[in-house]
Amino acid sequence: QVQLQESGGGLVQAGGSLRLSCVASGLTLSGYAMGWFRQAPGEEREFVAAITWSDGNPYYADFVKGRFTISRDKAKKTMYLQMNSLKPEDTAVYYCNAQSDYWGQGTQVTVSS
Repeated sequence: QVQLQESGGGLVQAGGSLRLSCVASGLTLSGYAMGWFRQAPGEEREFVAAITWSDGNPYYADFVKGRFTISRDKAKKTMYLQMNSLKPEDTAVYYCNAQSDYWGQGTQVTVSS
């Protein structure tokens, strides 16, 4: 069955870094995109970044450009989000998305000031 498993969340101080991972299984990725969304308490879920699986073309929300980098390892069926220069406003649950309608369970990212 379909499974998306995130990892790498945690607690860091402002200015620190985290690397999130999402391992996909049970679904076809070729011809589709994978991405990251986040949701802070009391806020709507928002798009963070996405990557086309076949050619690796990245897409970013404006608020993370220059700080976050999305990538994927096709052989490992794993997507990554390298998060640098983290800010307290980056605090949220980060969700892995595949084929638009499949979601992981989320991983908590907390950035302290």
